[in-house]
Amino acid sequence: MTSFYANLPDHTPEQMNVVFIVYPDIVLLDLVGPLQVFTHARKNPRSGPAYQTHVVSFDGGRTKTNTILQIDSDPLADWLEKHQDTPIHTLVVIGGDGALVAALDLPFVDQVRQLADRSQRVCSVCSGALVLAAAGLLDGRRAVTHWEDCDHLAAHYPAVHVEIDPIYIKDGIVWTSAGITAGIDMALAIIEEDLGTPAAIEMARSLVTPMVRSGGQSQFSPELDRQARDTEGRFRSLHDWVSSNLRQNISVQDMAEHCGMSSRNFSRQYTATMGTPPAKAVEAIRVAAARDLLGATEKSIKAIAVNCGFQDDERMRRAFLRQIKTTPSQYRAQFQSQ
Repeated sequence: MTSFYANLPDHTPEQMNVVFIVYPDIVLLDLVGPLQVFTHARKNPRSGPAYQTHVVSFDGGRTKTNTILQIDSDPLADWLEKHQDTPIHTLVVIGGDGALVAALDLPFVDQVRQLADRSQRVCSVCSGALVLAAAGLLDGRRAVTHWEDCDHLAAHYPAVHVEIDPIYIKDGIVWTSAGITAGIDMALAIIEEDLGTPAAIEMARSLVTPMVRSGGQSQFSPELDRQARDTEGRFRSLHDWVSSNLRQNISVQDMAEHCGMSSRNFSRQYTATMGTPPAKAVEAIRVAAARDLLGATEKSIKAIAVNCGFQDDERMRRAFLRQIKTTPSQYRAQFQSQ
């Protein structure tokens, strides 16, 4: 297969500088995911790389990650002294276990703040939001981080409007993203803003990413939650069957028969394992399927309601309010506004 990037020029005179800030004990994927996106993003197949990427740390040199690999970096001070006249298009603070310590390192935080003042766009991946918050860059803004760190961010930086659900948030020139792979989603959204939708889609195709997801989508995966609860895979086949038959009227009796159990025994064991009654689980699966269709298609809300087994849009609206505290029309509007 011929690569999309084969035989393309190595540079362009209009490259935008993207500076990644790291510190000890970053999550490697927090860095290399967005780094890969920005390194190879192009306006079109015939143009050169749109961005020039740089990795910096407080002291420079090799920086420890949460893997056996270390990352080479330039001293952060170089960008404050030697490159003080070089424009920074996008500044990205990477996340990791070391974020808690980095956010308390006042000289480091001060340098981050100075670079941010020179940047057209400021971003964080995962717990990198803690560093931005420590620098005062999130005060009065909406922000998100990995769900495990949202409580810490809200408790220690009360001026930040923390949201736990989105995979990324854009508030003015400041972008924050949720855990790990959400940094790739944010980077692709930035590519779309800078270079256009075709460039972002081509980059996503190159990465074999299924779609360019909206920041309005949740960082929580209902499917992963079901898998985490059902560690032995006892109800995996059942969930696959439900997902494949959403247009049908699926009763608890139908689910019990699929599992070869009595309704009473099935309901008791399913609720104990999954933490929710079977009927509520079916509703959650229907809502998840409807969310995908609302975001990825132009189908009407009524058609989606029928496709997902709600029978009518009013039943779907009530299910959305129960499950995700918003209506289908509000969800679609939020998705399409990203």
